[in-house]
Amino acid sequence: MRQRRWYRSIPQTECFATALQFAKVEGIVPAPEPTHALAAAIREAQACRESGEGKVILTALCGHGHLDLAAYEQYLGGQMVDYDLPDDQIATAMRDVPVLG
Repeated sequence: MRQRRWYRSIPQTECFATALQFAKVEGIVPAPEPTHALAAAIREAQACRESGEGKVILTALCGHGHLDLAAYEQYLGGQMVDYDLPDDQIATAMRDVPVLG
């Protein structure tokens, strides 16, 4: 049986763009960590719109971005750079992670 991947990599700049969109709509500045989940939810909603598939999409928001305004300033100033961790570094980090189930 093939195991489904429930994770995805989303660039920081996309996450912060999503955070600003969320803040404009909801009036809450999210902390950087949950912006990845928000961006994934938006991607999933866009895919559903394109395919016509109906889904319930649930995500969570924890914290607020008031203590992370320097990161928002970096994004808005065009100084945030997306970084892809090389596969060999990921493999090294994953060696010690136990395989469950």
